[in-house]
Amino acid sequence: MKLIVGLGNPGDRYRFTRHNMGFLVLDELAEEHGISLGRKKFDAYTGEGDIAGTTVMLAKPWVFMNLSGTAVGRIVSFFKHDLNDIVVIHDDLDLPLGTVRVKQGGGHGGHKGLMSVIDHLGGREFIRVRVGIGKPLLKEMTEEYVLQPFSREEMDALPGILAKGSGAVVEILSAGLQAAMSRYNARRVREKEEGKGGPCLS
Repeated sequence: MKLIVGLGNPGDRYRFTRHNMGFLVLDELAEEHGISLGRKKFDAYTGEGDIAGTTVMLAKPWVFMNLSGTAVGRIVSFFKHDLNDIVVIHDDLDLPLGTVRVKQGGGHGGHKGLMSVIDHLGGREFIRVRVGIGKPLLKEMTEEYVLQPFSREEMDALPGILAKGSGAVVEILSAGLQAAMSRYNARRVREKEEGKGGPCLS
């Protein structure tokens, strides 16, 4: 069974903030595949189902972002997931809004949710689906920026972004990690996105 985790902050106050992109993509994935996230266990809302012929558990850690690893660690400890069977969906400041990238392993880049997950899993080799949210003009504004609600323009673009993030997870499950990386990390896609200067939904 694969574990698919979306990172975010709990509660209505944070629902449509940039830092909750992981939660929002996971919600989209659950809705597309008829998986209910109504069960609360291991400090997370979870649900099980089938995506692309693969049995999956979807999980939203219902703790604040910097404690995400406590919930993920409890799930992994109970179900004995291998790191290679874990996909973590999260927001990424280093990518333009709407850009989606797939990778395995690597650092946390200052992302407190990833930092917590790495710490509690004792390893970095889980798969990440990185969903771009852009970055503020000044580095000092980062914390305020990620906790701000999406702008009207961003909200208009959000459905396409969530569908793209969900599609990346499905690609990983159906075609494998390398195929997903080739599709979402291709140079021609990067160049197209960088040339637009706005949200990328392709």
